[in-house]
Amino acid sequence: MKTLKLSEIIKYLNLKIECGEKFTDRNISGGYVSDLLSDVMANAKKGDIWVTLQTHSNIVAVAVLKEISGVIIVGNRKPEPETLKKAEQEKIPVMTTELSGFEIVGRLYEMGVNRDRE
Repeated sequence: MKTLKLSEIIKYLNLKIECGEKFTDRNISGGYVSDLLSDVMANAKKGDIWVTLQTHSNIVAVAVLKEISGVIIVGNRKPEPETLKKAEQEKIPVMTTELSGFEIVGRLYEMGVNRDRE
């Protein structure tokens, strides 16, 4: 996978930054999509961009635990205020999109985001 910055992904996919704008210079080393927190904890990798429809504050705890570079919430869902507060404190960028998870993952893949690790 070529090295991508989170800011490049945000611009290309026209994502709305809900919080953590000052942390969007991070490298993305892969991607993961799941709505089950236990699945993300077991399988996501450090540096991944995580795609989910979950909006509650537990997504921040999982993102911190797994050292996720950023979270994309799909389907025009809005993160809860407590989620944004916690994400800002933990320096986790949270973005939203009206697109479905299926479409966002396809576009991320087109950009070169995948599960290959060097």
